[in-house]
Amino acid sequence: MKFPPLPGTLGIDFGTSNSAVSFAAPGGESRLIPLEGDATSMPTAVFFNAEDRYTHFGRDAVAQYLTGTEGRLLRSLKSLLGSPLLLESTVVNHQQVSFQQIVEIYLNELRERAAVVIGGAPRRVVMGRPVHFVDDDPVRDAMAQRSLHDAALAVGFDDVTFQLEPIAAALDHERRLTRENVVLVVDLGGGTSDFTVVRLGPQRMQQADRSADVLATTGVHIGGTDFDQRLSLSQVMPKLGFRHHGSDGREVPSRVFIDLSTWHLIQWLYLPRAMAQAQALRVNYADVKLHERLMRVLEQRDGHRIAHEVEDAKIRCSQRDGDTLIDLDFVATDLWAPLGADDMAEQLQPLLARTVQCARECVQLAGLGDGTLDAIYLTGGSSALAPLQRALRAEFGGVPLVEGDLFGGVASGLVYSRA
Repeated sequence: MKFPPLPGTLGIDFGTSNSAVSFAAPGGESRLIPLEGDATSMPTAVFFNAEDRYTHFGRDAVAQYLTGTEGRLLRSLKSLLGSPLLLESTVVNHQQVSFQQIVEIYLNELRERAAVVIGGAPRRVVMGRPVHFVDDDPVRDAMAQRSLHDAALAVGFDDVTFQLEPIAAALDHERRLTRENVVLVVDLGGGTSDFTVVRLGPQRMQQADRSADVLATTGVHIGGTDFDQRLSLSQVMPKLGFRHHGSDGREVPSRVFIDLSTWHLIQWLYLPRAMAQAQALRVNYADVKLHERLMRVLEQRDGHRIAHEVEDAKIRCSQRDGDTLIDLDFVATDLWAPLGADDMAEQLQPLLARTVQCARECVQLAGLGDGTLDAIYLTGGSSALAPLQRALRAEFGGVPLVEGDLFGGVASGLVYSRA
């Protein structure tokens, strides 16, 4: 669809699990764009419907998949940035499509939905990026940003810049401050955890160059999908044979279960070669019922459904700070897996320890002690996780936690980096 050019800037937070878009006219305030009904965030999901040959996005994409419609669901596209897999292709409705093209298809949908709402298509965009797309690999990290830059150009933007996601969140938080603060921004998304120590305040907001206000940034490639993977492996995959020992006393090879618990790797398990390898595992099982469940999941292409159920259970468990069940009735009648608050805290502890340590390193790099922090500002959907918030309170005792717009804060702040 053709849209007239429009002055102003779009901010696009292309997230691992969810994405959001903001718009600001020249010199104007940022506003989030509704992307699905009234919702200003949209799951980063694409479903290629094999029945009507239509491409679905966001919640609609997930719903199409969960209702059993024939097709391909792709999620966690951001996790492919910086990976050789991005240049690989997959078959979609009898056509070869590269994962780079699928990123472009999703990005174009964000741009078009925004254009419908604001009545035109800005040529300028500020894209959010994590502190590290790829840990400890500057070459792959640069390749990841270049891939996202190329995708933005391909869908019609001709002025593309990037801003670190935690800095964007800080610029959004700053609009609500009445005095100067030194803030640790904690941005936990689906794929990364990013931290920034920054000076914010009404007077500083007027400065064109804010580089001196950013005291330190750190990041680690841990996020919500890693939490989901850990919980899936501990609670669900044993129901399919993970950690099961065969009659010879050897453990069933674990690769298939790790891939089945990893959002962006699930689709590869449905290829004929992968299916044959999974079928060949039958000889490793003492209890063949477990192998039958594994094959049923693969044959029915229920991997993303399991991942969805685990994610929902994680959220319920965190919100209630109590026990819940992961429904697996679609795998076998009356099959379920328990998830308790203590189980979740125990399983996530190693990941949370590394995450909090990265936050501590950010404060140390800034040359500050806890007593000089005015607040810890939380953004990103995974920052709502109760075990994480307890870990942050334990590490930074006495520093108040301020919960921001978990899904829209980064997008809202991106456009202010071009002010």
